[in-house]
Amino acid sequence: MDLQPARRAGHQGMSLWRRALAEGLGTGLLVTVVVGSGIAAASLSPHDTGLQLLENSFATALGLAVLILMLGPISGAHFNPVVSAVDWWLGQRSGTGLTSRDLAAYLPAQVGGGIAGAILANLMYGEPAVSWSTTHRSAGHLYIGETVATAGLILLIFTLAATGRAAIAPLAVGAYIGAAYWFTSSTSFANPAVTIGRAFSDTFAGISPSSVPGFITFQILGAIIGAALVAVLYPGAGKAADEVVTPHIETTAGASS
Repeated sequence: MDLQPARRAGHQGMSLWRRALAEGLGTGLLVTVVVGSGIAAASLSPHDTGLQLLENSFATALGLAVLILMLGPISGAHFNPVVSAVDWWLGQRSGTGLTSRDLAAYLPAQVGGGIAGAILANLMYGEPAVSWSTTHRSAGHLYIGETVATAGLILLIFTLAATGRAAIAPLAVGAYIGAAYWFTSSTSFANPAVTIGRAFSDTFAGISPSSVPGFITFQILGAIIGAALVAVLYPGAGKAADEVVTPHIETTAGASS
């Protein structure tokens, strides 16, 4: 049985280059929000780390919700390699979600966008375009935090899709990330592309390049755990993979490309 036509029905309303561009732009602007608000918070509240984190998390939660609303109709607003990978994996048996070709376009767009977003934030605040972060985040409890943060994010996103509530994903995902800044020890990076991007800025939200591999390893572990929970709790979740993170809207411009 050929599953490609079924897959294309959900994802090919927009040409692949437009969807990859949306993923790169969305991930880049997300990192710009994270890094830029971190720089602003450190400047406005230099002696209060708790207030800095509150300002950073609040801006990130709102910014992420807005970006999902803005770009979700084009690409689904994954902005996260592990979300895209799980979407591809869960959709394999039901012929939905990202195809292998889609995944191969999304992943580099997300990583490249994350790097560009950090550079943009640096430049906006008069920092060097690239300043490798010196903030080391390499400890067992932080890895546990990243595993929990990523597993929870995957479970949330795919539960919303499986239960027909993907339309509220902008608010729900933004709220989850904002909360996870506080309830996880790692402040919830939960995103390999964002993690890589944040290494390019030696500011409040940065992470040392040497700490990046450890974070990504446990983000992948969290994604596996989250995907396993989705598969057990919602066995038919793969059928709704086209709705991740938000439903895609076929447009006249996209259909004609």
